[in-house]
This record gives sequence, structure tokens and C-alpha cells, in this order.
Amino acid sequence: MKAMVLHRPAPVEQKPLSYEDYDLREPGPGELLIKVISCGVCHSNLHMIEGDWVKYGVPAKLPIIPGHEVIGTVSMAGPGSLHREGDVVGLSPLYSSCGRCDYCITGNEHLCDSVQITGETVDGCYAEYIIAKDEYVYDVPGNLDLETSSPLFCPGVTAYRASKLASLGPGKDAYVIGIGGVGHVALQTVKLFGARAVAVSTSEAHARLAEEMGADEVVSTDREYSGLSERYGRADSVLVFSPSQKAIDTGLKLVKKGGTLVVGVFGDIHEFRFPTEITVRGSVIGPRKDMKEVLRLASDGKIRLKVTKFRLSEANEVLQRLKNGEIIGRAVLIP
Repeated sequence: MKAMVLHRPAPVEQKPLSYEDYDLREPGPGELLIKVISCGVCHSNLHMIEGDWVKYGVPAKLPIIPGHEVIGTVSMAGPGSLHREGDVVGLSPLYSSCGRCDYCITGNEHLCDSVQITGETVDGCYAEYIIAKDEYVYDVPGNLDLETSSPLFCPGVTAYRASKLASLGPGKDAYVIGIGGVGHVALQTVKLFGARAVAVSTSEAHARLAEEMGADEVVSTDREYSGLSERYGRADSVLVFSPSQKAIDTGLKLVKKGGTLVVGVFGDIHEFRFPTEITVRGSVIGPRKDMKEVLRLASDGKIRLKVTKFRLSEANEVLQRLKNGEIIGRAVLIP
């Protein structure tokens, strides 16, 4: 079996992923062996592979196989599993949790202190096969394209969760900063909650993507986000998915008094002005309930994805293109 394996974090220009054979054990009780059909390439994969997140303990082990959004078919089911050989399933970054803590028993298992993250603490899906926990995989609706729908399992649930936390509703404006893998989905999910979706883009290609995804307005700006609040006014809600401190700083300036800023990337909150009474929330992936809702919405045609397919062996080159801003929407790897 083949996989793209990271032995040591390094700039993607150095091609740190090695396309090599690897051994995979049989699934144990409550586990599944999944033959990968497609695996999305997330910007967080790039951060981990280049070593940006070592200070956060990611990756948690080396060597490691990256990748955390996957669709595949069950090749073998361990004892006690509810799924069977041939079932089509998906797996998100939420690989497993303890199932016993306050977070888990209240439906917020993605916040569990013992959470395991696919492709960061355990081997992921830049591979031909992956072992997964039966309780944490999802049945994939039969009307979804299996080679292009794997990003539902990260950008899909991430955008949906952030939208749920953003205090959206009819008559409200929501700015989405960063029209990449997550942002192009968030433009759609904020509208599902009744808000008007305004895309903030720093490139013409991503501005065109925003229009394609149904943004009510597209605001083009430079990478300094110069003067946006003065030119375009403030929004009830701002969702930030661009991995840039300047994007977060801009988000703070764009939120109306009493509004909500949702941040889905690492960064700092500078000059927090408490008299504005804004709410600042972090958002990370989502629990299993949210993931199931995303699959239903996608099956109903209410969430679309912009996807470009590549071969698994091209992962280094794909990550380089992602770093250069050349991936429009989401890239997926096909074994």
C-alpha cells in the first residue's frame, strides 16, 4: 500500500512528503479499514507539513501520514462495527474522542481534551487505505460525487459550524474574509442562515469563485485590506478564514457594535475595544451532529464545492500550488 509520508517538517519547496510503501494493520474491534477514493488538501495540512504548528504539538508523531477529509469504501470491518464491507463512508478531522467528558456528553465532542485529529495525531488519508473508528465515520449520500465531495468533511463542516456561531439571520450582513477552501463554502452556509453574504477577496481568481458560489457582493482588496471599513461599512458578522493576522485585525475593524467576529484560524486579537460590545468566537471543525447536517444539505443541493483533482503522488506539488495561492476552491488527491 502507498502513502505520502512526512518524516520531518520542512518547506514544501523541499518536497518533504515521501511517496512510499507502508504497512497497515487489520482493523480492531469497532474499527474499519477504508479504501480511499478521495482526500482533500487543507491549508492546515500545509501548516503542519512545513512545521508552523510544531509549537502547538502538531504533528503529534513522526512519521505521520497527513490528510483529514476523506471518502472511501469499507474494505474490512472489525468486530462490533456497524458498517460492512462495501459501505461508502466519510471521515472528518474528528477521528475520535473520549465519549465520557462534559464536552462529549453535551454533543461538543470536537472540543474533548482527549480528541484525536485525523492526519495530525493519527495517520490520515494521503494514502490508499486508512483505519478509522466506526463511531466517527459517516454514511455518504448516494447522490454525491465520491471523487469531489471529500471536502465536505472539513471545509463543509467548518464553514457550517462557523456560520452557526456567527449570530446570523434575515436582514443581517456577513463578511467572509478568505475565499479559499472553507471561505467558498461559508458564502453558501451564511446564506442558509438568512444573512447576506459579502466576500472579501485579495485575488481576482478568488473573487470570481465568490461570484460563482453566489456571493451577494464581492469586495476586492489588497493584501493589506486597506480602508475596507471606510469604503464598505461594517457588518453584523465577520467570519475570518484567511490564515493572516492582518485578516483578523481587519475583521475586528469590520464588525458593527454589538456584532460577532468568528475566527477560524490561529492568530491574536489586538486592541480589543470593549465599549463596542462585540462578541469574538473561535470556531473549529464541528461535532458529529453538524457533520450529518452538512451531508444532508449537500445531498439536497444546498452546498456546492469547487474542486480540482490530482493524483496522490502529486501531493508535494499540490501543496506548493496551495502555498502560492494557485488552488481555487479545494484540491483533492485521488489514489
